[in-house]
Amino acid sequence: MSERLHRRLARAGVASRRAAEDLIRAGRVSVNGVPASLGQSVTDADDIRLDGRLIEAEAVPKRTFALYKPRGYLTTAHDDRGRKTVLDAMPRVPGLHPVGRLDRDSEGLLLLTTDGDLTLTLTHPRYGHEKAYRAWTDGQPTETDLAALVDGITLDDGPAHAVSAFPAKGGAFVVLGEGRNRQVRRMLDHLGFPVGRLLRYRVGGLWLSNMEVGEYRELGGRDLHDLLHPGDVPGQVWEREWERIVKRWG
Repeated sequence: MSERLHRRLARAGVASRRAAEDLIRAGRVSVNGVPASLGQSVTDADDIRLDGRLIEAEAVPKRTFALYKPRGYLTTAHDDRGRKTVLDAMPRVPGLHPVGRLDRDSEGLLLLTTDGDLTLTLTHPRYGHEKAYRAWTDGQPTETDLAALVDGITLDDGPAHAVSAFPAKGGAFVVLGEGRNRQVRRMLDHLGFPVGRLLRYRVGGLWLSNMEVGEYRELGGRDLHDLLHPGDVPGQVWEREWERIVKRWG
């Protein structure tokens, strides 16, 4: 049975489907000794290689982790300049890659997985999985200021809006339904409130909870269900986790 090459790479745990397409564009993937092309179909009989390394046909086990990403770590699987990446904070797991982005200067909840389909589900805008942030800003935005983020503003890469936004001491809490590059920073800067520190404390129905900086844990079935189906998480759990966030970072 044939399948698209970028899906095969994701199923093998090489990268998300979107990142796999980037690898193909960069000429790093070959099929039967010939540089691969976008949209190409492959079968189990094909010799597929990434940077000369054979990609096995069978999928790697699906494993997903939550990491309290420290500031100063790049959200990538490899850096040509030798800087620290989030994989340096994790155990060695074949096919493990970060889900989405959390910029180098930001911290908080980051997911890493070997499951390319999960990566697509969490990062594609059409699925609308919320990501919640605590921002510390230069200046104090008011409720009126932050209402503009919910109403919608225009950034250099198009319209953007928050699901919710309200003031906190020395900054704000902001919830997004999408995750464009440095979006929270750019949105608050647009209002005239540059962000000094940014922390992500929730993705979908999964919370940072009491994790410490640099700590990671492997997610079980209940965690993954809550992550993807936040509406199923009991109200008392949301209240408890929110109280933790406010007590620690409010």
